Amino acid sequence: MPVLEKNGLQIDYLEEGQGVPVILIHSSVSGNRQWKSLTGSLKDKYQVLAVNLMGYGKTTSWSGQRTLSLSDQAQLVLVLQEMVAQKVHLVGHSYGGSVALKAAMSFPEKTKSLILLEPNPFYLLRQNHRMEAYREPLKLSEMVRYHGSRQEWNRVAEIFADYWIGQGALNKMPENRRHAFIEGLKPNFYEWGSLEEESTLEDIQSLPVRTLLIYDPKTVRSILEISELLEVACPHWQFEKVTGAGHNAPLTHPEWINPMIRDFLDASFKEHDVEGNLI
Repeated sequence: MPVLEKNGLQIDYLEEGQGVPVILIHSSVSGNRQWKSLTGSLKDKYQVLAVNLMGYGKTTSWSGQRTLSLSDQAQLVLVLQEMVAQKVHLVGHSYGGSVALKAAMSFPEKTKSLILLEPNPFYLLRQNHRMEAYREPLKLSEMVRYHGSRQEWNRVAEIFADYWIGQGALNKMPENRRHAFIEGLKPNFYEWGSLEEESTLEDIQSLPVRTLLIYDPKTVRSILEISELLEVACPHWQFEKVTGAGHNAPLTHPEWINPMIRDFLDASFKEHDVEGNLI
């Protein structure tokens, strides 16, 4: 995997294919390896760049000297955007969806389109008085920080998997998968700074970027209410509901998700942005 060095950071990424650039931004725990199937579906027509966020792969780990923000992660995306020197499509899953959204808001002139797979901008719940739903990620963040600070990573993984996958999910994993899950969770200790993000629905509404959001209408409450808020606030976006896919659909149901992503990207060659310009 190539590694870029910029501003004292190492940025680890995968690159395959040629054509219009697409940057893939992974969820917590998984790293850019989660995009193997999607990369195979896109590389015949697109230049696929799958970045590793802070602490994943060979990308520089977060120092912990201050709160890790979505803007910090978006800077990694910017480095890849500048490397290709043209507008890019951004695809983000879960936490990676929040990073993709932040990158698009920060650098709209560099963003061609945006695809969000169950993004988790939990701050929208706090700002829009969805406090019951907000308490779910808030409690999860407190448990991750409490047990993580004590190096009780098995307990962190158990709680995290229960919330996102289902009760008892960690113990149902094969041993090698369980070990990888526990190790992959460690960067998540710092990722909860996203709860403090101050971007608003109004900021998101004003994005001049063609956007697709995919979610399972039976997903966890926090993600469902975020999706509902965005669906009301952004009627110009495209929304796709995939019942039964679950939060980890890019990993568990690529046969459903990958064609939706490919169709949306392919349509960009004949679609116009909100100002009527060909994109």
